Amino acid sequence: MSKNIVFINQATGYLTIDIINEFTRSEEFEKVALIAGSIRVQNKELDKEVSWTKIITYNRSALWKKGLSWMLGTIQIWYLLLTRYRNYEVFYFSIPPTAYLLSYFFKQRFSILVYDIYPDALKTYGISESNMLYHLWVNWNKRILPKAYKVFTLSEGMADLLSNYLSRNTIKVIPNWSDVTLFTPIPKDQNPFIRDHGLEGKFLVQYSGNIGYTHNVEVLVELAKELKSHNDIIFQIIGRGERTAAIKELVEEYQLNNVRLLPFQADDILPYSLAAADLAVITLNDETALVSVPSKTYNLLAVGAPLLCISSANSELNRLVKIYQNGSSFESSSIKEMADFVLELMLNSNTLNHYKINSRKASENFTSKNAKVYLDTYVYNLV
Repeated sequence: MSKNIVFINQATGYLTIDIINEFTRSEEFEKVALIAGSIRVQNKELDKEVSWTKIITYNRSALWKKGLSWMLGTIQIWYLLLTRYRNYEVFYFSIPPTAYLLSYFFKQRFSILVYDIYPDALKTYGISESNMLYHLWVNWNKRILPKAYKVFTLSEGMADLLSNYLSRNTIKVIPNWSDVTLFTPIPKDQNPFIRDHGLEGKFLVQYSGNIGYTHNVEVLVELAKELKSHNDIIFQIIGRGERTAAIKELVEEYQLNNVRLLPFQADDILPYSLAAADLAVITLNDETALVSVPSKTYNLLAVGAPLLCISSANSELNRLVKIYQNGSSFESSSIKEMADFVLELMLNSNTLNHYKINSRKASENFTSKNAKVYLDTYVYNLV
């Protein structure tokens, strides 16, 4: 008998779209629906057969606005599950991170894809394990997660952390991916982003993404300060978030002429901006090293960018660059070592090209084929 399933992701992008489209193509499901605040279409559109119910948009700016959008979104989701989707199986993504807790009050089958692990991620905002909210959330997880039909996450490290709440062998690890047809290496002399921003002849160290409390972007400014005497190295920070103003103030305080700040780039520019980097920076603070994997990592692999990871030694980022030999990972305090790494790649084109080739090869393991693994695991119970 055909079933109905509703997916819940307040901020839906290409990863969610790929997964939902796989489920839509399956004969197992009569109706496939989505509850989301927004749908960001880059290269692939959501299947027209999917019914979208809109809720409040995820607010990425100030922390209180983010929390408010999560809370209001969760309330809307609760109402929709109680009324319109009460006969649907439920597939939660972890935005808003409180939504899956609603499954405690509903009887229908539910599954969860964990992008960020809560309450562990609350440490980023200064909330300790002794906090009442943290303690309650731990107990909720221990009650709710073992009852899920399927629990998915993105890395082995994240699965190990989730095993504090449910059996490790019931967690399915499926890495994220990039659209390798949209993101691909682009020679500098053919990249309009290089020309439009006057980056010809420069070695570009670039961060592109959210500038929030978890991202340690300040470390990149300290690195730029360390290398400010090298006029042929440009540090470019592209993005938005709670720490944007603080980053700008720090650049001005240090009087750095080698740092450029740009807003988020439009989707049609993004493949060019990411491919412009000679060295791409990914950062995570210690509190989020195991509870989060930046999805942009896989787009950077696809464009063949070597990686400079600023993260703890036990992070998934560190594990990734060791496996694929496409960059290096440093503790946030290792400014001198990072500077030496940047100079090494700038001065040694053979090493730089070796890392570029390895990144592109690594991207072959992170394609949209992974979306079908979700369907196969869900329908055929493959673990």
